[in-house]
Amino acid sequence: MADKRRPSDSLAYVTPRNEGKADAWSDESKQRGGQQLTEVAEVIPPAEVAEALALDGTAIVRRRVILLDGDAIELADSYYPLAVARGTALAEKRKIKGGAPTLLAELGHQARHVSEDLELREANDLERTALALPAGANVLTLLRTATTEDGSPIEVQFMVMKAPRRLHYEIEVD
Repeated sequence: MADKRRPSDSLAYVTPRNEGKADAWSDESKQRGGQQLTEVAEVIPPAEVAEALALDGTAIVRRRVILLDGDAIELADSYYPLAVARGTALAEKRKIKGGAPTLLAELGHQARHVSEDLELREANDLERTALALPAGANVLTLLRTATTEDGSPIEVQFMVMKAPRRLHYEIEVD
């Protein structure tokens, strides 16, 4: 039987980029998309993020709106433990050359394992407004946790995407 596995669509988003390369979304979307960094702050993360980061305090969050053809298609919040992000570009409200995975690797925090949890649910008021969705619309959420070789969590992303979308993931980070 033929092997039907294929590389994950997510692999580019958790792998460091070569020097001078743009972040994965900028590379993928070229002229059709982009992202707006809306906030960088020290916050108390939602319970599921705090659990994934093994935190009982605050974390650094980078909130972005992902655009395609001028429309908001995704809300993407990336959370980092203070020990990883404080004093780095992750804690500054500016674009990170090559994206967060590249900076994390440069700081000695290479992702080796990624787990993802997907859920389809009804959008809340904030999500409906930000994504221009009608009442009763569904969203797809993705909780992505990246850990190092020793299992230490270094990044948790919580994404809220316009549905329906079809996603397939298999991730092995070399």
